[in-house]
Order: sequence, then C-alpha cells, then structure tokens
Amino acid sequence: MSLFKTSFRGLKQLSTVQLIVFFYASAILISTFILSMPFFLRPGITISFIDTLFTAISAMSVTGLTVVPTELTFNTGGYFALAFILQFGGIGIMTLGTTIYILFRKKIGIRGRQLISIDQNRSTLSGLVRLMLKILQTVLIIEFVGTVVLSVHYLNYFDTWQEAWLQGFFGAVSATTNAGFDITGASLEPFVNDYFVQTVNMILLVLGAIGFPVLIELQQWLSKKRPDRSGFKFSTFTKLTTMTFFLLVLFGAVMIYLIERNHFFSDKSWHEVLFYSLFQSITTRNGGLATMAMTDFSPPTLMVLSFLMFVGASPSSVGGGIRTTTFAIVLLAIYHYAKGHSAIKVFKREIVQLDVMRAFIVMVTAFLLCLTAILIMSITEPFTNMEIAFEVFSAFGTTGLSLGITEELSYIGKMVIMVMMFVGRIGIFSFLFLIRGKTTKDLYKYPKAKMIIG
Repeated sequence: MSLFKTSFRGLKQLSTVQLIVFFYASAILISTFILSMPFFLRPGITISFIDTLFTAISAMSVTGLTVVPTELTFNTGGYFALAFILQFGGIGIMTLGTTIYILFRKKIGIRGRQLISIDQNRSTLSGLVRLMLKILQTVLIIEFVGTVVLSVHYLNYFDTWQEAWLQGFFGAVSATTNAGFDITGASLEPFVNDYFVQTVNMILLVLGAIGFPVLIELQQWLSKKRPDRSGFKFSTFTKLTTMTFFLLVLFGAVMIYLIERNHFFSDKSWHEVLFYSLFQSITTRNGGLATMAMTDFSPPTLMVLSFLMFVGASPSSVGGGIRTTTFAIVLLAIYHYAKGHSAIKVFKREIVQLDVMRAFIVMVTAFLLCLTAILIMSITEPFTNMEIAFEVFSAFGTTGLSLGITEELSYIGKMVIMVMMFVGRIGIFSFLFLIRGKTTKDLYKYPKAKMIIG
C-alpha cells in the first residue's frame, strides 16, 4: 500500500507533458502484453519481445510498420485486440479516458483538462470535455459507416459474410485512424482495379488526417439550415489547414504523375494513372495503405513521398509529422519576409509571432531528429540511404509505408524506428518539453548583441 502511495505521489509530481508521455508509454507496455498473449496468436506462432514491442508501438502510434506479417501472426481475436489498440492510438488516450470518466460520472479537473489540451494540441482549457465527446462520436460514426459500406461491398470478394464483415471492420478502423495495418496480406493491392474500395478508403483516410477541429466545424456548418450557412465563419485554423492539406495532396499527385509518366505509368491507362497518383499522395498524409509496392517507384518519386510523410497530417488528428499548419506557417513566414513585411497575414488575420517561432522550432527539430536517425541507421543497417531515409520519414510521419526493409532491421534499427514512431505520435513539442528541465526565470539580463545571419 505504501508503495502504491509513493508511486501515486511520484505521478503527481510529473509535469503535464511528462504525464501524457507516461500514459502513452504505459499503454504501449500494456499493448505489448496483450499482443503477446498466446490466445491472440495463430497456432504455433511465437513472437519475440522486441517484435511484439515494435508492433505495439506501431499500433499505438497508428503507424503500420510491421516486423511480423499481421495476417499470418494474429488470429481473429488478435485482429480485434489490434483494432482496439488502434482506437486508443488514433483517437488519443485522453479522449477515451475522458469518456470513461464521464460514464462513471466523474468530474474532469484542471489537471485532467491540461492533459487533454496537450494530447489534442489545444491552447485553451475551455470546452475540452465537450470536444472529447464530439471527437469520439465523430470517429465512431465514420468507422461505422465505413464498416457497413466496405463489408457489403466485400461480399463480392469473400465467401462468407463473417469474413467480409471482418475485413470491412478492420479496414475501416485502420483507414480512419490512418494506421496502415491490414489483414489482407498485401494492403490494398488486391483492390488495385476496384476504384470503389479505393475511393472509400481515400475518404476515410482524409477524414482521419484532416483534423478533428476541422471535422467538428464542418459538422456545425452542415447542421445549420441553408439560409444560416452564409453567416457561418470557419476559423483561420480550419481554413489554413484544409487549404494546405489539399494543396499537398494535389502537389503529391501531380509530382507522382510527372515523374512516373515515362516509368511506372508508361503502360497504364488514364484512370489507372489517376487513382495510382491520387491514392499514393493521400496515403502519405499518414495513411500507410497502398495499392502498389513502393519499390516500383523511381528514386525521385520516393523523395517526394518522403517529403510528404515528413509534413504528415493536420494538428489534432490521428496523424504525425511536423503537421500541415507548421509547414504552411514556415512558407508564409519566408514569403512575407522576402516581401519585406513585418507581419505574417493570411485570411485577413495576423499570425501570432510566437506561433511562427514554434513552427520553425518544430520543423528544424524534426529535421535534425530524422537526420540523426538516418545517420545511425546508415551505420548499423545494410541498406541504401534511400531505403533508410524512406523508413525513417515513414516512422516519424506515423505513415507506415516501407520499401520492404522493416522485417530485416537489426535490433538497433528497430529501436531507432520505434523512437521515431513514438516521437511522431506524441509530437515534437511534447518531446522537447519532456527532455527540458524546470523553467527558471533569469535573475539578470545581458546587453543584446546583433549577429550576422545568412
């Protein structure tokens, strides 16, 4: 009992960010224990601890990189266990935790609201509980509709309705949470000519990656009667992140087409080229599902995909990476500085200078982390720099696409990728707050010095 009290007091002394990281680390350990249970594995299958841990981190960070084949390793019970973990990772621990608290009629205090705000990248404590319930409701509705639509359509592919429903359910959860896991054994390659399945998955991927605040504002707009919609104003955040999100999708699709038109697309019809380009561009937002082997792409295309995975999804979504708004603010800052403007303006609003500095900090820190990971793995792994860089950016963006080297990574390589997946899930600022010490006020200041830059 005294040990429990000591541990509880220790937790109370942790900062909000440290507590969030502790919750995610604990969830990963619990997930590792769950996935190692023999009754979730196929007969005769055993997994080493490092591979189980890797799978648990990949699931909790909704990445999708795997060192063991999901469809050959886990049984039906294991699929449901994995889907449950994907829900925790995608929606967020605090979202589901808040729901459980409310079900037991517990009040959410200031500490709890601070944890929610960190988990969901929110700058305010007001309306957070209501937001969590709205997020959970929205995600469950999307997954339910996706499950029904895919299950009915999969009756054309599978012999029994049970198998069709299982594939539809797991596929809908994986796509909505942008997890990238599959139980087909070949991602969406079996449906490369089924544009209906691809379209449904692209919609689910976009809904999961575009950001919960965007979905909630869209719901509010749709709930209003037609005459009242003209007076509804979307927030600057929603406008900027949505525009950036779809411009990146368009950029990716166009670049994939231009680079591959004389290579992989040389013998493909116009509609095959359209869906190959569009799907692969959308899945790099954080999806991890694929309709083709990434090794079929040429190196320039892989570089474009790596960049898109580095940017990742929108803030307060199921995705990782530096996030779309970070990238947009950095570009806007460069543009306005080049024009000689002292302020950064967008959609008739001025971006707060602190947010501009935070965007540059996130981008530079993320780049240095990825560079360090690539350097370490280039020493320890017998693969090309392109294969290693692609794997690292996929892990940091919690995307899950791979050039097929994941299963062959050494222990050090697996550890590096696990760290990148974890950092990609908790976010750069949580990572920085985790390693920094206590904030102290300066007792004195030195005279300011000007530096030569550039």
